[in-house]
Amino acid sequence: MQLAVLGIGLLGREIAMRLVAHGFQVLAWNRSPEKAASLAEAGIAQAQDAGTAIAASDCTLLLLSDAAAIRETLLTTACKPNLAGRMIVQMGTIAPEESRDIAASIERAGGSYLEAPVLGSLPEAREGRLIVMAGGDESLYQRCLPVFQALSEAPQRIGEIGQGAAVKLAMNQLIAGLTTSFAYSLGLVRDANVNVEQFMSLLRRSALYAPTFDKKLDKYLNHDYRGANFPLKHLQKDLSLFCRVAQGMSFNSTPLLALEEVFSGAIADGLADADYSAIYEALVHARGPKTSPQRPLKDDQDSDN
Repeated sequence: MQLAVLGIGLLGREIAMRLVAHGFQVLAWNRSPEKAASLAEAGIAQAQDAGTAIAASDCTLLLLSDAAAIRETLLTTACKPNLAGRMIVQMGTIAPEESRDIAASIERAGGSYLEAPVLGSLPEAREGRLIVMAGGDESLYQRCLPVFQALSEAPQRIGEIGQGAAVKLAMNQLIAGLTTSFAYSLGLVRDANVNVEQFMSLLRRSALYAPTFDKKLDKYLNHDYRGANFPLKHLQKDLSLFCRVAQGMSFNSTPLLALEEVFSGAIADGLADADYSAIYEALVHARGPKTSPQRPLKDDQDSDN
């Protein structure tokens, strides 16, 4: 199967490489061409434009930043004619209603649409351990299943279009919530001069523990948030999206809106490209070495996802 990957950010790059390693032919395109240029060494050609990539492929995977980027890429006068007879698989984080709207536009152009957002970071993408949450037509899902099986140990079809997007947005809200809660608890423990490892040993034995706490612990303790696989700015985007969806459902969004404001403040303070765990610095005045949080190195790359 000939595949196109649109959006060669951090995650898009790893997905493209993984698919080539599993025998798929892959054509890449990115809004910033320089990000896709190095893929030639892995046998991945770069298309001059998105329409060319779609027309040359049986199935196109979208790893773009948001719904606006998808519309600006696919639903233009130049690109739309290339959608006829093509499968489009949306793998980023967008709202359920956005996914349904994009699906309708693609189908009117003669294409078919499946959402299959993924949960996981760069190591999971490299090792084929992403969590795939698909939504859409069952027969289309089955046609794309070999692609998903190259990326995931247990891909799942959640249901109809919009339902996969809802589960992915729910997952990313949990990232923000868990990170925030752990930052506060760790801040209190450190301020009270409690041994952090003793606290962690108790936490690990409890029903409260989540592996992400240990995964990010060194970053909190060292105030070093470089080498981001998932930058703070992207989690802030997803949190804002969840807030908008929640308000439309008449949820009480007061805590979410307050947290969104904290995230926005951290980005304004220069932490946009830092690992998302850098929200600790905006939430907690931690006792310990009074060092400034380390900003990401200049060569850190953005993800289009």
